[in-house]
Formats: sequence, C-alpha cells, structure tokens
Amino acid sequence: MSGILVIGNGPASHRLVERLHHHGHPGPVTVLGAEHHPVRHRPLLTSVLAGRLPPEALSTPGPPGATAVHGAVVTRIDRHTRRVRARADGAETTHAYDTLVLATGAAPVVPAIPGVRGPGGGPGPGVTTLRTMEDHTSITGGSVVVLGGGPLGVEAASALALRGIRTTLVCATPHPLAGRLGEECGLLLTERLRQAGVAVVGGRTVVRRSAGHVLLDDGGSLPADTLVLCTGAVPEVAPARGAGLAVHEGVVVDDRLRTSDPHIHAIGDCAEYAGRTVAGIEAAWEQADTLAGLLTGLRTPYRPTPGVFRLRAHVMDVCCVGPSAAFDAPGVRTVDLADRAGGRRARLALRDDRLLAAVLLGLPDAIATVAMLYRQGRPLPSDRLAVLLGTASGPPSTALPRDDAPVCLCNNVARRALADAWRAGARTTEKLAAATGATTSCGSCRADVAELCTAWQHQGPREPEPAR
Repeated sequence: MSGILVIGNGPASHRLVERLHHHGHPGPVTVLGAEHHPVRHRPLLTSVLAGRLPPEALSTPGPPGATAVHGAVVTRIDRHTRRVRARADGAETTHAYDTLVLATGAAPVVPAIPGVRGPGGGPGPGVTTLRTMEDHTSITGGSVVVLGGGPLGVEAASALALRGIRTTLVCATPHPLAGRLGEECGLLLTERLRQAGVAVVGGRTVVRRSAGHVLLDDGGSLPADTLVLCTGAVPEVAPARGAGLAVHEGVVVDDRLRTSDPHIHAIGDCAEYAGRTVAGIEAAWEQADTLAGLLTGLRTPYRPTPGVFRLRAHVMDVCCVGPSAAFDAPGVRTVDLADRAGGRRARLALRDDRLLAAVLLGLPDAIATVAMLYRQGRPLPSDRLAVLLGTASGPPSTALPRDDAPVCLCNNVARRALADAWRAGARTTEKLAAATGATTSCGSCRADVAELCTAWQHQGPREPEPAR
C-alpha cells in the first residue's frame, strides 16, 4: 500500500485528504500540522470578524480516513530515506512516506516598519496579521488602522466597520484594488467604503507605529489601538528549500503537481506552476482535486481553470475576471456601463464576442453569468446590456438559463441545485451549504444563499425551467 504524508493542515491539505478518501485510496494517510488545533476554514475569517458568522463556522471536521498530528513542526525532509523528521510537544518524531505532499501555504508579510515587528520578527504589541482565529481575537480597542489596499485589506476594513469600530484603511495606491479595478471603478469602491464607515487614506503608507497611533509618510497621524497588517503573503518554502527541491517564488511543480523530486508533490499557496503562484482557496482546491485523482490512478494533468476574483465584503458586489491588461490589447472591443447614482459600473473586454476580461461592481445578477461564460470560453449574448442587468435571454448556445446560473462560483452550485435541496428538506442556509457545498469555499456567496433561503421561507422556489 502507498503511504501518503502531507505537511500542512490547511484547507488545501484537508481537501486533498477528503478527495483521496472519496477516490478510495487504500493506503495510510498522515497529516502533519504545525498548529495545535484542527484545520480552520480561513476564507470565512472576515465574515467572523464582521460578526456575520460565529467562530464555530471556521471549524471543519477531521480529515476522513487520515491520521492528523497537531503541533508537529517539520525539522528535516530526508529524500534519500523518504522520512520526515518533526518536533511535537518537545519530542522528535519520524514519519516515513512513499509519497510526500507539501501543503505548507503562505506566511503573512510583516513589513520592517519601526514599532511594527516584535523581537522575533513577527507582529509586535498592538499589531496583528489576519490569518488565524487568534489574530481575530487580538484586535482590540476602539480604533483600528488596516494597512493594505488588496482584497484582504478591503474585506477586513469593511468587516471591522460593520462592528462599529472606528476603522481607517491605508493603501499605497489612490484607491483600494486599483490594480484590478482601475481609476473609475476604484473610486466607486472607495465611495462605498466611506459610506459604510471606513475612512480611506489613499496614496499613503505607515512609516512608524507607536502605542495608540500610527505615523504616515506625509507626517500625518492616525489613532490606532490596533494595526492590522494586510500586506501580502509569501509562499512557505523553507521545508522544500531545506530538502534541496527546486524553488523560485514557490515550490516548482509540473502538470502532475510534482516537484523536482518525483516522490514529492506541492499544492496550494506554496506551489508554483508555469512560473507563477496562485493564492486563494479556489486554486488550492482545484490542485488538491487534481492531485487526489492522479494519486489514485486518474491520468488527468493539472490545467488551471481561469481565475475569477470576487470580493468577500458586504459593502459592494465586486468581481474581476481576466487580466486587466486585456483592456488595452489591440483588436479588443470594450463595453462600458456607468450608473454612478445607482452605484453600478461594468467594463468588458471582448474579442470576437469572447470575454477576455471584465470588471463588475454593484451588478450581482451579472456576476454569475459573466464568470461562467468566461471560464467556459463561451460567447456573450449579443444584448450586452441585458447580460449586465441580469435579464439576458439569448439562444441556448450563449445564454445561461436563470436556474442554471451558478450562485456559488467556487463549487459550481446553481440556483437549480439549491432549489432541489430546499425541496428535499434543506430549509436553512447551513443545511443548504451541507447539501450542496455552496458557501463552503470562499464564502462570498453566503449572502446570496441566505437571501434565497429567506425568500423561499415565504414562497417556495418556483418550478425549474426545462434544462437546456
């Protein structure tokens, strides 16, 4: 029997073990996790931070059919004897493997700003990253500064403001998510954040942290009982590098997710495929699904699905697909919708009716359709405005029937599947999630599922349209 050893006990590891069990892997599976607690579903952390979910929502069941060793810090990978040494509770342990999987994730960046780092290089007093439940509970006081204008910074700031905490978001660009959204869409997001109670300070950064406040690079000062760092993450590659594996930004893998040692694989935030790392649970789960199949006899190589970014924040529905550079590519036609009063904005980049990139704000009905058509490489219906307003009804080859449009993009759960689960007795958001998998990945669709659940409480789902 082939013994599989997994280093890392995060969402990628948990998904891999789950899928190995599903495929009937006959051999032993052992998971080494440095944390002293079971795996937490990190993508839902900002929903817990906002008070929209209880802390228990982060808990996941133990890996099925596997042995989990908590508090095990890997000290050495011996590729010649195929053994991994680890230290757990002060004792040295040794674990043999036939196949080793690195799912070590990424570590948050703690910038070298005076007053920010503690003695060990991690966050100092009054400073925290946002990766664990412990980070969540370390956010104290009545004023918080969030540093970083990326997705996590926006989500954290909006979550804190929802709790009534005086929150300021500081970002180096004029507007948050500027690289993804562009100037006009970024401005719209900034306006929505301010309406939600977040003070946005663009084009600035923090240069010093002192008790109770931070100093900005223009000499200004902001009150900050807690400074939350959303300044990025770097792949955790130390175990791979120590073992002599090929490492660039991440652990280099091929289309079978193998490292430079064919007995060792890597998945998730630590893995680098085709010259790039891809963060996020959706990519990690896709890699875990592929590797589980490969390790149990399926021959399907890894082919990344085109990424779809969706913001997990209550302030506004935001979705981006494709590279932003596509809008300036030769031969590209653009479609723009601007409804400033209604808080809606859309940009589409098309070539031969195929979607190359899109930015959607305040258009929830369009997000599912546009994202699915992009991923499948299908042409958009000729009535672009109807697509953006969620009223498209083109021919079957181009339009998605409303019942078949996905509500949960990560797990491809359509409204039809949710309605079927409702009719079968799943009458709460939690039961719908358990029955269909919706909301269990990034969590951005939870509000949509809850809204459907509320509506169906008063009037059950209508009979589905015929499948096409």
